[in-house]
Amino acid sequence: MNINWYPGHMKKTMDNIKASLKLVDIVAEIVDLRIPISSKNPMLNDILKDKKRIILLNKSDMANDVRNKQWKDYYEKKGYGVVVIDALHAKGFDKIYPVAKGLLKEKFEKLKEKNISSKTIRMMIVGIPNVGKSTFINTISKRKSLETGDRPGVTKSVKWIKTKNDLEFLDTPGVLWPKFEDENVALNLAFSGAIKDEIMDIENLCFKFIEKLNSIDKNILKNRYNLSDECFSDTIFVMEQIAKNRGAILKKNEIDYFKVSKLILDDFRKAKLGKITLETVDDIEGIEDEN
Repeated sequence: MNINWYPGHMKKTMDNIKASLKLVDIVAEIVDLRIPISSKNPMLNDILKDKKRIILLNKSDMANDVRNKQWKDYYEKKGYGVVVIDALHAKGFDKIYPVAKGLLKEKFEKLKEKNISSKTIRMMIVGIPNVGKSTFINTISKRKSLETGDRPGVTKSVKWIKTKNDLEFLDTPGVLWPKFEDENVALNLAFSGAIKDEIMDIENLCFKFIEKLNSIDKNILKNRYNLSDECFSDTIFVMEQIAKNRGAILKKNEIDYFKVSKLILDDFRKAKLGKITLETVDDIEGIEDEN
């Protein structure tokens, strides 16, 4: 499946990120814990270079708890400051400032030497579309300052947001990269909604998603949609059985593959299928090291 999506505003965003680095103390990259490999933009490494950086592992409420800890440990071993968060419910927010301050120890020591008592940390927020950046900003600043939604590419411009937590955020639009070399990465991004459904073959995407999910645990779909063991002999049978159970039927009793595909993918994106992580730490082996 060939998936490429790189709107013009994303090129401009990458240029703005690079130009704005001198304005901030540290960069926080928000990553989707359901797909921690695929949702980490490899282009950012070349732009951010040696800039102090933390990773905010978001959507912890939607991902597997055991996997969440494994991913936190993994990125900490890579040398990042790491905080596991649930942006929608403000969980983990209290750990962000201490972790950032620890990475900026040298800066605060210099301020102390100059008898400057400033506690403010200026932090740039970066990440791909649909990882929850706007939700994070709105929740931590306690205001509806940014448009949010489950559509990728909602935030269009760079914005400063002040909070009462000694943190000032420079928010940036979600940005992907021009070409996905690894099909699994492309599929995971599409599964999560980071790539617009409008440019996808939604039925083929759902077929691939069912295959992926069944490789993790067949009981996920079985329990959600009350499926029989027999239908798992073929992926298309799974789709058809779910369609019949959920009324995704056209005239003449034909299967509405588009409707059932949307239903299944929406259920995943809204965590109705349970707390699911599509990528494990073991999966990163064989992928070119990002660092």
